[in-house]
Amino acid sequence: MTDSPPDTTLVHSKGSHHMDLRGYLKVLQRRWISILVITLATVAVAAGVTFALTPQYTASTRLFFGVQGATTGSDLAQGSTFAENQLTSYAQVATSPLVLQPVISKLGLQTTPDGLAQQVSAYAPTDTVIIQVTVNDTNPQRAADIANAVGEQLASVASDLSPRRQDGSQAVKATILSPAQLPTGQSSPNILRNIAAGLILGLLLGIAVAIVRRLLDTGVRNETDLEQVTDVPVLGVVPFDSDADAHPVVIRDDPLSVRSEALRRVRTNLQFVEAAEHSRSVVVTSSIPGEGKTTAALNLALSLADAGLSVALVDADLRRPSLARFAGIEGSVGLTTVLIGEANLDDVLQPYGDTSLRVLPAGQVPPNPSELLGSGAMAELLERLTAQFDMVVLDSPPLLPVTDGAILGRLAGTTLLVAGADRLHRTQLRAALESLSTAGVHVSGIVLNKVAAHNFGPYEYGYTYSQRGAQTGASVPARRAEARAASDADKEVEHARG
Repeated sequence: MTDSPPDTTLVHSKGSHHMDLRGYLKVLQRRWISILVITLATVAVAAGVTFALTPQYTASTRLFFGVQGATTGSDLAQGSTFAENQLTSYAQVATSPLVLQPVISKLGLQTTPDGLAQQVSAYAPTDTVIIQVTVNDTNPQRAADIANAVGEQLASVASDLSPRRQDGSQAVKATILSPAQLPTGQSSPNILRNIAAGLILGLLLGIAVAIVRRLLDTGVRNETDLEQVTDVPVLGVVPFDSDADAHPVVIRDDPLSVRSEALRRVRTNLQFVEAAEHSRSVVVTSSIPGEGKTTAALNLALSLADAGLSVALVDADLRRPSLARFAGIEGSVGLTTVLIGEANLDDVLQPYGDTSLRVLPAGQVPPNPSELLGSGAMAELLERLTAQFDMVVLDSPPLLPVTDGAILGRLAGTTLLVAGADRLHRTQLRAALESLSTAGVHVSGIVLNKVAAHNFGPYEYGYTYSQRGAQTGASVPARRAEARAASDADKEVEHARG
């Protein structure tokens, strides 16, 4: 049993979830479908609103305010200064009842001065004596008629409002420079502009939603997410396979698959760890159920056996044992039977095919699994197994629901934590690591399991390379036969060397 103090370096946290430019680009690449959907939906809304609006037509006329009848320089200066200073006032007069009521009466409009004022605007450009009157209306001819009528009436009213000279003549006269013409097209809504604005807005909204979803995502999808929680090394990244439940022993069922190569990488890295730590037993556990710890333990044990080691695989999940079912062996007697003294170890260890792997199923589910796993009998059994085999792999229950995994971790030499990328959250992983740290359990590494292809990161090249290799093969059975032949050849070479 390990009596070392708790390893407080297992868990750490960072203040924020940092992503570099490449990370953002990968997020956009992964979520391009949702971005496209949001963009198209926004464009559709913009187009719908645009076509639902009533078309508006715009007509404009311009008036020039000039000085007339000036006989001296002082009269001309006085009239020009007055016209410039009062131009803004004239523009406001254009939308007053003084101008609009006569227009309504002349054209027979069914509105009020206040209502018509919503359609009329007058603007005086800076440093000019010109006023531009603009009218918007749903009818193009009516827009032109109103603009011309307002211009004529404003010219008349402006002349009346201008100061008179000593001889009674008007100092300022308004002249229409350009009468309003019939609009040839609608001024609003601008269909192309609105759809373009909807496209830009939708694209920005889609990108924002994608990034926010990623920043708020607490799942453990890749190694970057693991780095937010712990410094424990990642011993392997295993891709997601929808066919994994039908073929759990992928090392045997499809030895050239991507998952098989990934699991062999875990085996190799674990052997380096074992050599450095001189450990001959490893507990394979997870934070929560469904992360693939049992299939990982089975395939890891089988790959170790393929490497020439004698391996014992123990189903220490005494609550929901499934190793016997996955391995296709009898599971009615096993670990519990040995622990209570009703069977000998050698009698219940079952060979797995023609390999050097021996499997010890869980046996009957006991009422006190934690007590059995923490008993002296379990410690003695593990010592016996480590003396008899090169490596002992124990499949343990998940850490968060029960304490069995931590108990087994203290008995074994090291612990391997399986993290399911399809369901695990960082808070759950952090809690699991904290439970192991509190129990003084050493964690050699983490296996990131069920990783989506787009989250493969540095393993992306190997993933593609393995896929191409698998596609060039004739068939799965042929590839299995080829792999077994290669394995037999390796064994012959080792025998000859020996």
